[in-house]
Amino acid sequence: MSISANNPDRASWLHVDKNSDFPIQNIPFGVFLTRDDIVTIGTRIGDTAIDLGALHQLGYFDGIPLTDDIFLQDTLNDFIADGRKTWRLVRNRIADIFDDTDDTLKNNKKNKEIVLFRLDEIEMQLPVQIGDYTDFYASKEHATNVGTMFRGKDNALMPNWLHLPVGYHGRSSSIIPSGIPIHRPQGQTLPAGATVPTFGPSNLVDFELEMAFITTDANDLGEPIPISEAEEYIFGLVLFNDWSARDIQKWEYVPLGPFLGKNFASTISPWIVTLDALEPFRVESPKQHPQPLPYLQLGGKNSYDINLEASIKPQEAKETIVCRSNFRYMYWNMAQQLAHHTVNGCPVNSGDMMGSGTISGPTEDSYGSMLELTWRGEKPLKMKDGSERKFIQDNDTVIMRAFSENDDVRIGFGEVKTKLLPVYEK
Repeated sequence: MSISANNPDRASWLHVDKNSDFPIQNIPFGVFLTRDDIVTIGTRIGDTAIDLGALHQLGYFDGIPLTDDIFLQDTLNDFIADGRKTWRLVRNRIADIFDDTDDTLKNNKKNKEIVLFRLDEIEMQLPVQIGDYTDFYASKEHATNVGTMFRGKDNALMPNWLHLPVGYHGRSSSIIPSGIPIHRPQGQTLPAGATVPTFGPSNLVDFELEMAFITTDANDLGEPIPISEAEEYIFGLVLFNDWSARDIQKWEYVPLGPFLGKNFASTISPWIVTLDALEPFRVESPKQHPQPLPYLQLGGKNSYDINLEASIKPQEAKETIVCRSNFRYMYWNMAQQLAHHTVNGCPVNSGDMMGSGTISGPTEDSYGSMLELTWRGEKPLKMKDGSERKFIQDNDTVIMRAFSENDDVRIGFGEVKTKLLPVYEK
């Protein structure tokens, strides 16, 4: 089935700014609360939110096999579970409805009043009920940087790293959408020179610039997903800030890995951008040496050219961009991550989320965390207001953005914005 929604010559009868992340060729999916306090599944073109539940009830999806309530839910899980054929049919139909050559809805004032919302009339929600969340550690530059800091240059990468996508199972209950503030976490740390731990607020709160993909129902218990089929089970991507408390993490991670240093908060962008929308931006993954085992081998273009940036905005000050990176730097791509995740028979469900791990590039200004950008705090970053940052301070807001762009179209994710509040107190 063709992806007619991607036609770069399409224009919408809805207003779309020239540099918008959400032209008619994007058509992401999300969940929002309307002005009438109704939760619905929707999409977005330009700065207009579109109620897909209302659109469906008015008959605009006739001919597509959808249940009556598919968009009248508070998560995208059931829609995602319908599979790629349904996603593509719906996305193509939305593109037709809002194409500037189609007058069906364009000239129906009554229906437009029901279906269309300004962004200030809605409140974005978490788009999926995330049953399980896995975080990978798939950027070679990031893994090398962190390994160099803690083990030395000669032992930067652990022996298994070049042979498999390293990952761990995270905590889904603390995944939140953009705009919700978080509190500085507390826990055990081992101060420099100490022999026993102390309890208190983390002093080394950090962001991690990541992407994450959302899966559909994929396999039964015991059934691996072949790497050649893996992308069929990936619905789309979100921009992802996987917050970290580096001092808590350093003390606790041996021998079983991240725990309290990573599970206090993770923030995602509210609109899921489909792999279909990103199809024009496919690129080859970095060359892998040694060659992976056969179950991880996949030819062709299996990564995506997605520009990434992170900023810090101190309270009452302008934001400062602290890094720019790109999703194409990922050593282990999404298909390899999903194939490895299931090779032992682990089942994957609709709405599961897989984080990429911090995405760092080859230059210092492309490192995707404060741990790397300041090299453990040894090289503080200067903000526009003259202050310095080694890690994230109370009342700082971290803002992340992501987009793909070529001569024809720009497909973006909007932003992830989260403010760090002081330690929670009753």
